[in-house]
Amino acid sequence: MKMNKFFLAAAILLLLNISCTKTDNSGGGGQSSIAASTMTNVAYGTDPLQKMDIYLPANRSATTTKVMILIHGGAWFSGDKSEFAPYIDTLKNRIPDYAIFNLNYRLAALPATNPFPAQELDIKAAVEFIFGNRASYLVSDKFVLMGASAGGHLSLLQAYKYSSPVKIKAVVDFCGPSDMVAMYNDYSGNAPAQAGIVALMNGTPAGNAALYTSSSPLTYAVAGSCPTIIFQGDADAIVNAATQSTALKNKLTTSGVANEYYLYTGLGHVDTWGPTTTTDAFNKIGVFLAAHVQ
Repeated sequence: MKMNKFFLAAAILLLLNISCTKTDNSGGGGQSSIAASTMTNVAYGTDPLQKMDIYLPANRSATTTKVMILIHGGAWFSGDKSEFAPYIDTLKNRIPDYAIFNLNYRLAALPATNPFPAQELDIKAAVEFIFGNRASYLVSDKFVLMGASAGGHLSLLQAYKYSSPVKIKAVVDFCGPSDMVAMYNDYSGNAPAQAGIVALMNGTPAGNAALYTSSSPLTYAVAGSCPTIIFQGDADAIVNAATQSTALKNKLTTSGVANEYYLYTGLGHVDTWGPTTTTDAFNKIGVFLAAHVQ
């Protein structure tokens, strides 16, 4: 009888010890030993191109781990998430408290397949997917978007146009078009490029004015829009600095939206920049996000 009592007491002590020393993997305030995780080609839709690569940091938390969503360029009809892959470690070093989601989206095969707004809707669907699975990923509702060229346009459009299911906290724009009518007009001396805009937008600005307006981030850049950092080359022959990035910066400033604009002298489109400029830009991004995304 005494032996049975001894074993019962020992079992109770053992259970108490286990409950007191168990590692907390819930993402809450307790001790955490959650490992970093990388998942590739995670589907957020049914199309083969609706995939993302996911980089989750170690010891992440549903209250503190922010989300960075990367959107590649390629004039809406080319490109791949692999373009941002060389910069994943660069971002991890500067923003270690972020989970990174690197997106693909449906590319336009014009004129019949995936014209705009297919790309816009894919970014929206990806944001909704990540938001809906944030408990599984152990990430917060603090979302930031970063895009280059056409990806910059898509980042800006999502950030300014949509506030549901989550309002974007900040957006990083590398040479993204902000005004699709101006984009069409800027190509007045480049017939193939202008024809590409017409095919993408299913008509000219005169023939399809509503889509050009609803597809332009400049339309939605208003008071209350999220903080924005813009990088642009002043010799960019693909995205006109004056009619696109500078126009956006001016409207954000007039609207009282926090923004920073870096116009690099003598540089062309973002895909031609060297490591010195790219490093400078990523350093500025780290400082900007630390100031504006708490």
